[in-house]
Amino acid sequence: MAKHKTNLYSLFLALLSGALLPLSLAPFSWWPVAIFSTSTLCFLCRGQTIRRAFTTSLVFGFGMYGVGTSWIYVSITDYGHAPAELAIPLTALFTLGMAIIFALPLSFYGLFRKSSAIASLLAFPALWVLGEWSRNWFLTGFPWLNIGYGFIDTWLAGWAPVTGVMGLSGFIVFCGAIIALLTEYTENRRIIWGGLIVVLMVCAGGTGLNTLNWSRPSGEALKVALVQPDQPLLEKWEDDELKRILIAFKETNETLINQDLIIWPESALPTLQNNIAGFLDEIDATLKRERVGVITGIPSSRGSQQYFNSVIGLGRASGNYQKRRLVPFGEYVPMEQWLRGTIEFFDLPMSAFSAGTEQQAPIVIGEVQIAPAICYEIAYADQLANDARDANILLTVSNDTWFGNSIGPHQHFQMARMRALENAKPLLRVTNDGITAIINQRGKVHEQLPRFKPGLLKTEITPFTGSTPFNRFGSLPLVALCFATLFLLRTARRVRE
Repeated sequence: MAKHKTNLYSLFLALLSGALLPLSLAPFSWWPVAIFSTSTLCFLCRGQTIRRAFTTSLVFGFGMYGVGTSWIYVSITDYGHAPAELAIPLTALFTLGMAIIFALPLSFYGLFRKSSAIASLLAFPALWVLGEWSRNWFLTGFPWLNIGYGFIDTWLAGWAPVTGVMGLSGFIVFCGAIIALLTEYTENRRIIWGGLIVVLMVCAGGTGLNTLNWSRPSGEALKVALVQPDQPLLEKWEDDELKRILIAFKETNETLINQDLIIWPESALPTLQNNIAGFLDEIDATLKRERVGVITGIPSSRGSQQYFNSVIGLGRASGNYQKRRLVPFGEYVPMEQWLRGTIEFFDLPMSAFSAGTEQQAPIVIGEVQIAPAICYEIAYADQLANDARDANILLTVSNDTWFGNSIGPHQHFQMARMRALENAKPLLRVTNDGITAIINQRGKVHEQLPRFKPGLLKTEITPFTGSTPFNRFGSLPLVALCFATLFLLRTARRVRE
Protein backbone atom coordinates (compact mmCIF):
# COMPACT_ATOMS: atom_id res chain seq x y z
CA MET A 1 0.00 0.00 0.00
CA ALA A 2 1.38 3.37 -0.96
CA LYS A 3 2.04 5.72 1.91
CA HIS A 4 2.21 9.51 1.73
CA LYS A 5 4.00 11.72 4.19
CA THR A 6 2.15 14.84 5.28
CA ASN A 7 4.79 17.20 3.97
CA LEU A 8 4.57 20.67 2.55
CA TYR A 9 4.04 19.36 -0.96
CA SER A 10 1.02 17.22 -0.03
CA LEU A 11 -0.45 19.99 2.11
CA PHE A 12 -0.11 22.46 -0.76
CA LEU A 13 -1.77 19.96 -3.08
CA ALA A 14 -4.60 19.52 -0.54
CA LEU A 15 -5.04 23.28 -0.27
CA LEU A 16 -5.08 23.72 -4.04
CA SER A 17 -7.54 20.90 -4.71
CA GLY A 18 -9.83 22.19 -1.95
CA ALA A 19 -9.72 25.72 -3.37
CA LEU A 20 -10.63 24.37 -6.82
CA LEU A 21 -13.63 22.35 -5.65
CA PRO A 22 -16.09 25.32 -5.55
CA LEU A 23 -15.52 25.69 -9.30
CA SER A 24 -17.72 22.61 -9.70
CA LEU A 25 -20.64 24.58 -8.24
CA ALA A 26 -22.56 27.59 -9.54
CA PRO A 27 -21.87 29.96 -11.15
CA PHE A 28 -19.02 28.00 -12.81
CA SER A 29 -20.53 24.48 -12.79
CA TRP A 30 -17.32 22.82 -13.99
CA TRP A 31 -18.45 19.53 -12.46
CA PRO A 32 -15.39 17.40 -13.42
CA VAL A 33 -13.39 19.51 -10.95
CA ALA A 34 -15.29 17.85 -8.07
CA ILE A 35 -14.07 14.41 -9.16
CA PHE A 36 -10.49 15.67 -9.49
CA SER A 37 -10.54 17.41 -6.09
CA THR A 38 -12.01 14.49 -4.16
CA SER A 39 -9.70 11.97 -5.84
CA THR A 40 -6.73 14.11 -4.81
CA LEU A 41 -7.88 14.25 -1.20
CA CYS A 42 -8.55 10.51 -1.13
CA PHE A 43 -5.09 9.84 -2.58
CA LEU A 44 -3.41 12.09 0.00
CA CYS A 45 -5.31 10.58 2.95
CA ARG A 46 -4.98 6.94 1.91
CA GLY A 47 -2.67 5.03 4.26
CA GLN A 48 -2.45 7.92 6.71
CA THR A 49 -3.06 7.88 10.45
CA ILE A 50 -6.13 9.57 11.91
CA ARG A 51 -4.04 12.59 12.87
CA ARG A 52 -2.48 13.01 9.44
CA ALA A 53 -5.79 12.42 7.66
CA PHE A 54 -7.28 15.17 9.82
CA THR A 55 -4.45 17.58 8.99
CA THR A 56 -4.70 16.93 5.27
CA SER A 57 -8.49 17.25 5.29
CA LEU A 58 -8.25 20.42 7.39
CA VAL A 59 -6.04 22.10 4.81
CA PHE A 60 -8.33 20.89 2.01
CA GLY A 61 -11.37 22.26 3.86
CA PHE A 62 -9.67 25.60 4.45
CA GLY A 63 -9.10 25.97 0.72
CA MET A 64 -12.65 24.85 -0.08
CA TYR A 65 -14.40 27.22 2.32
CA GLY A 66 -11.88 29.99 1.73
CA VAL A 67 -12.98 30.17 -1.90
CA GLY A 68 -16.50 28.75 -1.69
CA THR A 69 -17.73 31.06 1.10
CA SER A 70 -15.61 34.10 0.21
CA TRP A 71 -18.87 36.08 0.10
CA ILE A 72 -18.69 36.27 3.91
CA TYR A 73 -15.92 38.83 3.53
CA VAL A 74 -18.27 40.90 1.32
CA SER A 75 -20.99 40.79 3.99
CA ILE A 76 -18.60 41.88 6.74
CA THR A 77 -17.04 44.74 4.80
CA ASP A 78 -19.95 46.04 2.71
CA TYR A 79 -22.73 45.71 5.30
CA GLY A 80 -20.86 45.38 8.57
CA HIS A 81 -18.57 48.28 7.57
CA ALA A 82 -15.61 46.48 9.13
CA PRO A 83 -12.15 47.48 7.87
CA ALA A 84 -10.16 44.95 5.86
CA GLU A 85 -7.68 44.43 8.71
CA LEU A 86 -10.57 43.15 10.83
CA ALA A 87 -12.69 41.50 8.10
CA ILE A 88 -9.81 39.30 6.89
CA PRO A 89 -9.10 37.61 10.26
CA LEU A 90 -12.84 37.25 10.95
CA THR A 91 -13.35 35.55 7.60
CA ALA A 92 -10.27 33.40 8.15
CA LEU A 93 -11.55 32.38 11.60
CA PHE A 94 -14.90 31.31 10.14
CA THR A 95 -13.13 29.42 7.35
CA LEU A 96 -10.90 27.64 9.86
CA GLY A 97 -13.90 26.67 11.99
CA MET A 98 -15.70 25.19 8.98
CA ALA A 99 -12.50 23.41 7.89
CA ILE A 100 -12.26 21.75 11.30
CA ILE A 101 -15.88 20.59 11.10
CA PHE A 102 -15.21 19.32 7.57
CA ALA A 103 -12.05 17.44 8.60
CA LEU A 104 -13.36 15.68 11.70
CA PRO A 105 -15.40 12.96 9.93
CA LEU A 106 -12.76 12.39 7.25
CA SER A 107 -10.06 11.92 9.89
CA PHE A 108 -11.63 8.51 10.64
CA TYR A 109 -10.38 7.42 7.22
CA GLY A 110 -7.22 6.72 9.17
CA LEU A 111 -8.97 3.73 10.74
CA PHE A 112 -8.84 2.06 7.32
CA ARG A 113 -5.17 2.77 6.54
CA LYS A 114 -4.29 -0.93 6.79
CA SER A 115 -7.55 -2.22 5.30
CA SER A 116 -8.13 -3.70 1.87
CA ALA A 117 -8.51 -1.59 -1.24
CA ILE A 118 -12.23 -2.24 -1.39
CA ALA A 119 -12.61 -1.04 2.20
CA SER A 120 -10.72 2.10 1.31
CA LEU A 121 -12.90 2.57 -1.78
CA LEU A 122 -16.14 2.37 0.19
CA ALA A 123 -15.11 4.08 3.43
CA PHE A 124 -14.07 7.41 1.94
CA PRO A 125 -17.41 8.28 0.24
CA ALA A 126 -19.32 7.01 3.29
CA LEU A 127 -17.35 9.35 5.56
CA TRP A 128 -17.80 12.21 3.10
CA VAL A 129 -21.59 11.79 3.08
CA LEU A 130 -21.70 11.60 6.87
CA GLY A 131 -19.66 14.79 6.94
CA GLU A 132 -22.16 16.60 4.71
CA TRP A 133 -24.99 15.23 6.85
CA SER A 134 -23.37 16.40 10.11
CA ARG A 135 -23.01 19.92 8.70
CA ASN A 136 -26.82 20.02 8.50
CA TRP A 137 -27.19 20.06 12.28
CA PHE A 138 -23.84 20.49 14.08
CA LEU A 139 -23.83 23.87 15.87
CA THR A 140 -27.22 24.66 14.22
CA GLY A 141 -25.79 23.65 10.85
CA PHE A 142 -24.24 25.24 7.80
CA PRO A 143 -25.07 22.90 4.86
CA TRP A 144 -23.13 24.80 2.22
CA LEU A 145 -20.90 23.52 -0.61
CA ASN A 146 -22.34 20.01 -0.89
CA ILE A 147 -20.71 18.88 -4.11
CA GLY A 148 -23.80 17.08 -5.39
CA TYR A 149 -25.32 20.45 -6.32
CA GLY A 150 -22.87 20.80 -9.17
CA PHE A 151 -24.45 17.82 -10.96
CA ILE A 152 -28.00 19.10 -11.22
CA ASP A 153 -27.67 19.52 -14.99
CA THR A 154 -26.02 16.16 -15.64
CA TRP A 155 -27.36 12.65 -16.22
CA LEU A 156 -26.92 11.97 -12.49
CA ALA A 157 -29.71 14.42 -11.60
CA GLY A 158 -32.26 11.64 -11.95
CA TRP A 159 -31.03 10.21 -8.64
CA ALA A 160 -31.81 13.39 -6.67
CA PRO A 161 -35.51 12.51 -6.08
CA VAL A 162 -34.32 9.13 -4.73
CA THR A 163 -31.25 9.93 -2.64
CA GLY A 164 -31.22 13.71 -2.34
CA VAL A 165 -28.21 15.87 -3.03
CA MET A 166 -26.00 13.90 -0.61
CA GLY A 167 -26.50 10.76 -2.66
CA LEU A 168 -25.02 12.58 -5.64
CA SER A 169 -22.14 13.76 -3.47
CA GLY A 170 -21.41 10.23 -2.30
CA PHE A 171 -21.35 8.89 -5.84
CA ILE A 172 -18.97 11.61 -7.02
CA VAL A 173 -16.60 10.89 -4.14
CA PHE A 174 -16.83 7.18 -4.99
CA CYS A 175 -15.64 8.08 -8.51
CA GLY A 176 -12.81 10.10 -7.00
CA ALA A 177 -11.80 7.16 -4.79
CA ILE A 178 -11.61 4.89 -7.85
CA ILE A 179 -9.25 7.35 -9.55
CA ALA A 180 -7.14 7.49 -6.38
CA LEU A 181 -6.74 3.69 -6.58
CA LEU A 182 -5.30 3.89 -10.10
CA THR A 183 -1.83 4.40 -8.59
CA GLU A 184 -2.13 0.80 -7.40
CA TYR A 185 -3.73 -0.53 -10.55
CA THR A 186 -1.72 -3.75 -10.80
CA GLU A 187 -2.79 -5.17 -7.45
CA ASN A 188 -6.29 -3.66 -7.49
CA ARG A 189 -7.38 -3.86 -11.11
CA ARG A 190 -10.35 -6.15 -10.40
CA ILE A 191 -11.68 -3.76 -7.78
CA ILE A 192 -11.09 -0.78 -10.06
CA TRP A 193 -12.89 -2.40 -12.99
CA GLY A 194 -15.71 -3.50 -10.70
CA GLY A 195 -16.03 0.08 -9.47
CA LEU A 196 -16.13 1.39 -13.04
CA ILE A 197 -18.97 -1.00 -13.85
CA VAL A 198 -20.88 0.36 -10.86
CA VAL A 199 -20.24 3.90 -12.12
CA LEU A 200 -21.65 3.05 -15.55
CA MET A 201 -24.70 1.41 -14.01
CA VAL A 202 -25.39 4.41 -11.79
CA CYS A 203 -25.02 6.82 -14.71
CA ALA A 204 -27.38 4.71 -16.82
CA GLY A 205 -29.81 4.54 -13.92
CA GLY A 206 -29.74 8.32 -13.58
CA THR A 207 -30.60 8.68 -17.24
CA GLY A 208 -33.58 6.36 -16.82
CA LEU A 209 -34.76 8.04 -13.62
CA ASN A 210 -34.74 11.39 -15.40
CA THR A 211 -37.68 10.16 -17.48
CA LEU A 212 -39.90 9.29 -14.49
CA ASN A 213 -42.73 11.57 -13.37
CA TRP A 214 -42.76 11.47 -9.58
CA SER A 215 -45.57 14.04 -9.39
CA ARG A 216 -48.48 15.14 -11.54
CA PRO A 217 -50.43 18.37 -12.19
CA SER A 218 -53.23 18.99 -9.71
CA GLY A 219 -55.80 21.73 -10.21
CA GLU A 220 -55.85 24.86 -12.33
CA ALA A 221 -52.82 27.03 -12.92
CA LEU A 222 -52.40 30.15 -10.80
CA LYS A 223 -51.48 33.50 -12.29
CA VAL A 224 -48.58 34.70 -10.15
CA ALA A 225 -46.49 37.86 -10.02
CA LEU A 226 -43.09 37.81 -8.33
CA VAL A 227 -41.91 41.24 -7.15
CA GLN A 228 -38.19 42.09 -7.03
CA PRO A 229 -38.09 45.56 -5.41
CA ASP A 230 -34.29 45.97 -5.21
CA GLN A 231 -34.47 47.96 -1.97
CA PRO A 232 -31.14 49.15 -0.48
CA LEU A 233 -30.32 46.69 2.29
CA LEU A 234 -29.50 48.97 5.21
CA GLU A 235 -31.28 52.16 4.17
CA LYS A 236 -34.67 50.44 4.05
CA TRP A 237 -34.62 49.98 7.83
CA GLU A 238 -34.44 53.75 8.39
CA ASP A 239 -37.70 55.34 9.57
CA ASP A 240 -37.96 57.84 6.71
CA GLU A 241 -37.83 54.99 4.16
CA LEU A 242 -40.74 53.05 5.62
CA LYS A 243 -43.45 55.37 4.32
CA ARG A 244 -42.07 55.20 0.78
CA ILE A 245 -41.86 51.39 0.95
CA LEU A 246 -45.45 51.05 2.21
CA ILE A 247 -46.76 53.30 -0.57
CA ALA A 248 -44.87 51.28 -3.18
CA PHE A 249 -46.18 48.04 -1.68
CA LYS A 250 -49.79 49.22 -1.88
CA GLU A 251 -49.53 50.74 -5.35
CA THR A 252 -47.73 47.72 -6.83
CA ASN A 253 -50.37 45.35 -5.48
CA GLU A 254 -53.11 47.54 -6.96
CA THR A 255 -51.56 47.25 -10.41
CA LEU A 256 -51.54 43.45 -10.12
CA ILE A 257 -55.15 42.76 -9.11
CA ASN A 258 -55.59 40.67 -12.25
CA GLN A 259 -53.21 38.08 -10.73
CA ASP A 260 -54.21 35.24 -8.43
CA LEU A 261 -51.12 35.56 -6.25
CA ILE A 262 -48.51 38.29 -5.67
CA ILE A 263 -45.30 37.39 -3.83
CA TRP A 264 -42.80 39.77 -2.21
CA PRO A 265 -39.35 38.80 -0.87
CA GLU A 266 -37.97 38.36 2.62
CA SER A 267 -38.51 41.39 4.90
CA ALA A 268 -40.09 43.35 2.03
CA LEU A 269 -41.93 45.30 4.75
CA PRO A 270 -39.10 46.39 7.10
CA THR A 271 -41.02 46.86 10.33
CA LEU A 272 -42.79 44.67 12.85
CA GLN A 273 -46.17 43.34 11.74
CA ASN A 274 -47.83 44.85 14.83
CA ASN A 275 -46.50 48.31 13.97
CA ILE A 276 -48.52 48.49 10.74
CA ALA A 277 -51.52 46.35 11.71
CA GLY A 278 -53.99 48.94 10.42
CA PHE A 279 -52.21 49.25 7.08
CA LEU A 280 -52.15 45.46 6.66
CA ASP A 281 -55.84 45.15 7.60
CA GLU A 282 -56.71 47.67 4.88
CA ILE A 283 -54.58 45.80 2.32
CA ASP A 284 -56.11 42.50 3.41
CA ALA A 285 -59.69 43.76 2.99
CA THR A 286 -58.97 45.18 -0.48
CA LEU A 287 -57.32 41.96 -1.64
CA LYS A 288 -60.21 39.84 -0.39
CA ARG A 289 -62.65 41.93 -2.37
CA GLU A 290 -60.52 41.48 -5.49
CA ARG A 291 -59.97 37.75 -4.84
CA VAL A 292 -56.18 38.21 -4.89
CA GLY A 293 -53.62 36.69 -2.54
CA VAL A 294 -50.38 38.31 -1.37
CA ILE A 295 -47.47 36.63 0.38
CA THR A 296 -44.82 38.90 1.84
CA GLY A 297 -41.88 38.80 4.20
CA ILE A 298 -42.24 40.88 7.37
CA PRO A 299 -40.78 40.60 10.89
CA SER A 300 -43.26 39.59 13.59
CA SER A 301 -43.18 39.45 17.37
CA ARG A 302 -44.57 37.53 20.33
CA GLY A 303 -44.74 39.77 23.36
CA SER A 304 -41.82 42.13 23.83
CA GLN A 305 -39.01 39.56 23.95
CA GLN A 306 -39.35 37.35 20.88
CA TYR A 307 -39.00 38.46 17.28
CA PHE A 308 -39.33 36.29 14.18
CA ASN A 309 -38.34 36.47 10.53
CA SER A 310 -41.75 35.74 9.04
CA VAL A 311 -43.81 35.30 5.91
CA ILE A 312 -47.54 36.09 6.02
CA GLY A 313 -50.48 35.63 3.68
CA LEU A 314 -52.96 38.43 2.97
CA GLY A 315 -56.22 38.55 1.04
CA ARG A 316 -56.99 35.25 -0.58
CA ALA A 317 -53.75 33.79 0.82
CA SER A 318 -53.85 32.75 4.46
CA GLY A 319 -51.34 31.58 7.02
CA ASN A 320 -48.03 32.66 8.42
CA TYR A 321 -44.62 31.06 8.71
CA GLN A 322 -41.75 31.84 11.09
CA LYS A 323 -38.21 30.99 10.07
CA ARG A 324 -36.73 27.99 11.88
CA ARG A 325 -33.08 28.00 10.78
CA LEU A 326 -31.44 31.31 11.64
CA VAL A 327 -28.24 32.70 10.10
CA PRO A 328 -25.49 33.19 12.71
CA PHE A 329 -24.60 36.90 13.07
CA GLY A 330 -27.16 37.84 10.40
CA GLU A 331 -30.23 36.89 12.48
CA TYR A 332 -28.81 36.04 15.87
CA VAL A 333 -25.44 36.71 17.51
CA PRO A 334 -23.69 33.75 19.18
CA MET A 335 -22.04 34.76 22.47
CA GLU A 336 -24.13 37.91 22.26
CA GLN A 337 -23.08 39.25 25.65
CA TRP A 338 -19.49 39.56 24.41
CA LEU A 339 -19.89 40.36 20.73
CA ARG A 340 -22.93 42.68 20.60
CA GLY A 341 -21.72 46.26 20.16
CA THR A 342 -18.05 45.48 19.46
CA ILE A 343 -18.32 46.20 15.73
CA GLU A 344 -21.18 47.25 13.44
CA PHE A 345 -21.33 43.78 11.88
CA PHE A 346 -22.64 42.38 15.18
CA ASP A 347 -25.41 45.00 15.33
CA LEU A 348 -26.97 44.53 11.90
CA PRO A 349 -30.74 44.99 11.52
CA MET A 350 -32.69 41.77 12.10
CA SER A 351 -29.91 40.21 14.20
CA ALA A 352 -32.01 39.46 17.30
CA PHE A 353 -34.51 36.90 16.00
CA SER A 354 -35.84 33.75 17.64
CA ALA A 355 -36.41 30.49 15.77
CA GLY A 356 -39.96 29.44 14.91
CA THR A 357 -41.45 26.13 16.01
CA GLU A 358 -40.50 23.01 14.07
CA GLN A 359 -44.01 22.04 12.96
CA GLN A 360 -45.81 24.81 11.05
CA ALA A 361 -48.79 24.78 8.71
CA PRO A 362 -48.38 25.68 5.03
CA ILE A 363 -49.61 28.91 3.51
CA VAL A 364 -52.85 28.28 1.61
CA ILE A 365 -54.51 29.95 -1.35
CA GLY A 366 -57.77 28.28 -2.27
CA GLU A 367 -57.06 24.55 -2.35
CA VAL A 368 -53.35 25.04 -3.07
CA GLN A 369 -50.85 24.45 -0.26
CA ILE A 370 -47.54 26.29 -0.39
CA ALA A 371 -44.48 25.16 1.60
CA PRO A 372 -42.30 28.20 2.41
CA ALA A 373 -38.62 28.50 3.26
CA ILE A 374 -36.92 31.77 4.17
CA CYS A 375 -33.43 32.58 2.89
CA TYR A 376 -30.82 29.92 3.61
CA GLU A 377 -33.41 27.50 4.99
CA ILE A 378 -33.57 26.30 1.39
CA ALA A 379 -30.20 24.65 2.04
CA TYR A 380 -31.83 22.25 4.54
CA ALA A 381 -33.00 19.44 2.28
CA ASP A 382 -34.68 17.28 4.93
CA GLN A 383 -36.60 20.15 6.47
CA LEU A 384 -38.13 21.14 3.15
CA ALA A 385 -38.79 17.51 2.19
CA ASN A 386 -40.86 17.13 5.34
CA ASP A 387 -42.82 20.31 4.58
CA ALA A 388 -43.25 19.50 0.89
CA ARG A 389 -44.96 16.11 1.22
CA ASP A 390 -48.47 17.53 1.15
CA ALA A 391 -47.63 20.82 -0.56
CA ASN A 392 -48.43 21.64 -4.18
CA ILE A 393 -45.92 24.46 -4.65
CA LEU A 394 -42.62 25.29 -2.95
CA LEU A 395 -41.69 28.88 -2.12
CA THR A 396 -38.46 30.47 -0.99
CA VAL A 397 -38.11 34.18 -0.26
CA SER A 398 -34.72 35.70 0.34
CA ASN A 399 -32.63 38.84 0.52
CA ASP A 400 -29.39 37.89 -1.21
CA THR A 401 -28.25 41.50 -1.11
CA TRP A 402 -26.07 40.36 1.81
CA PHE A 403 -23.92 38.43 -0.68
CA GLY A 404 -23.18 41.48 -2.84
CA ASN A 405 -21.86 40.80 -6.32
CA SER A 406 -20.27 37.49 -5.35
CA ILE A 407 -20.73 33.80 -6.09
CA GLY A 408 -23.04 33.41 -3.06
CA PRO A 409 -26.39 34.16 -4.78
CA HIS A 410 -25.59 31.69 -7.57
CA GLN A 411 -24.81 28.93 -5.06
CA HIS A 412 -28.01 29.77 -3.19
CA PHE A 413 -30.04 29.63 -6.40
CA GLN A 414 -28.57 26.25 -7.31
CA MET A 415 -29.69 24.88 -3.94
CA ALA A 416 -33.25 26.06 -4.61
CA ARG A 417 -33.21 24.25 -7.95
CA MET A 418 -32.12 21.05 -6.23
CA ARG A 419 -34.98 21.29 -3.69
CA ALA A 420 -37.50 21.47 -6.55
CA LEU A 421 -35.93 18.41 -8.18
CA GLU A 422 -35.71 16.39 -4.94
CA ASN A 423 -39.39 16.95 -4.18
CA ALA A 424 -40.71 17.01 -7.78
CA LYS A 425 -42.65 20.21 -7.08
CA PRO A 426 -42.47 23.58 -8.83
CA LEU A 427 -40.68 26.26 -6.83
CA LEU A 428 -41.08 30.04 -6.78
CA ARG A 429 -38.03 32.02 -5.69
CA VAL A 430 -38.50 35.69 -4.82
CA THR A 431 -35.58 37.84 -3.73
CA ASN A 432 -34.89 41.51 -3.10
CA ASP A 433 -32.29 41.98 -5.86
CA GLY A 434 -32.11 38.59 -7.58
CA ILE A 435 -32.08 35.81 -8.47
CA THR A 436 -35.90 35.85 -8.69
CA ALA A 437 -37.09 32.88 -10.73
CA ILE A 438 -39.64 30.19 -11.48
CA ILE A 439 -38.30 26.61 -11.32
CA ASN A 440 -40.26 23.61 -12.58
CA GLN A 441 -40.68 20.25 -10.86
CA ARG A 442 -37.53 18.91 -12.59
CA GLY A 443 -35.32 21.67 -11.23
CA LYS A 444 -35.13 23.52 -14.55
CA VAL A 445 -35.36 27.31 -14.66
CA HIS A 446 -38.52 28.37 -16.47
CA GLU A 447 -37.91 32.11 -16.24
CA GLN A 448 -35.86 34.54 -14.15
CA LEU A 449 -35.19 38.24 -13.60
CA PRO A 450 -31.78 39.92 -13.95
CA ARG A 451 -29.99 40.92 -10.76
CA PHE A 452 -29.57 44.39 -9.26
CA LYS A 453 -32.64 45.98 -10.79
CA PRO A 454 -36.32 46.15 -9.80
CA GLY A 455 -38.67 43.99 -11.79
CA LEU A 456 -41.86 41.95 -12.02
CA LEU A 457 -42.01 38.36 -13.16
CA LYS A 458 -45.52 37.33 -14.25
CA THR A 459 -46.36 33.78 -15.20
CA GLU A 460 -48.70 30.88 -14.56
CA ILE A 461 -47.78 28.03 -12.28
CA THR A 462 -49.55 24.69 -12.06
CA PRO A 463 -49.86 23.00 -8.66
CA PHE A 464 -48.47 19.45 -8.44
CA THR A 465 -49.25 16.53 -6.20
CA GLY A 466 -47.28 13.36 -5.50
CA SER A 467 -44.08 12.47 -3.71
CA THR A 468 -40.59 11.13 -4.31
CA PRO A 469 -38.63 8.58 -2.27
CA PHE A 470 -36.52 11.40 -0.85
CA ASN A 471 -39.65 13.40 -0.15
CA ARG A 472 -41.00 10.52 1.96
CA PHE A 473 -37.88 9.27 3.73
CA GLY A 474 -35.35 12.12 3.52
CA SER A 475 -31.66 11.43 4.09
CA LEU A 476 -32.19 8.74 6.73
CA PRO A 477 -31.77 5.68 4.42
CA LEU A 478 -28.55 7.06 2.93
CA VAL A 479 -27.11 8.01 6.32
CA ALA A 480 -28.01 4.58 7.72
CA LEU A 481 -26.34 2.92 4.72
CA CYS A 482 -23.13 4.87 5.31
CA PHE A 483 -23.03 3.98 9.01
CA ALA A 484 -23.75 0.33 8.18
CA THR A 485 -20.99 0.30 5.54
CA LEU A 486 -18.40 1.64 7.96
CA PHE A 487 -19.50 -0.78 10.68
CA LEU A 488 -19.31 -3.80 8.37
CA LEU A 489 -15.92 -2.77 7.01
CA ARG A 490 -14.48 -2.43 10.50
CA THR A 491 -16.09 -5.71 11.63
CA ALA A 492 -14.72 -7.56 8.61
CA ARG A 493 -11.24 -6.30 9.37
CA ARG A 494 -11.43 -7.48 13.00
CA VAL A 495 -12.59 -10.93 11.81
CA ARG A 496 -9.61 -11.20 9.45
CA GLU A 497 -7.23 -10.18 12.23
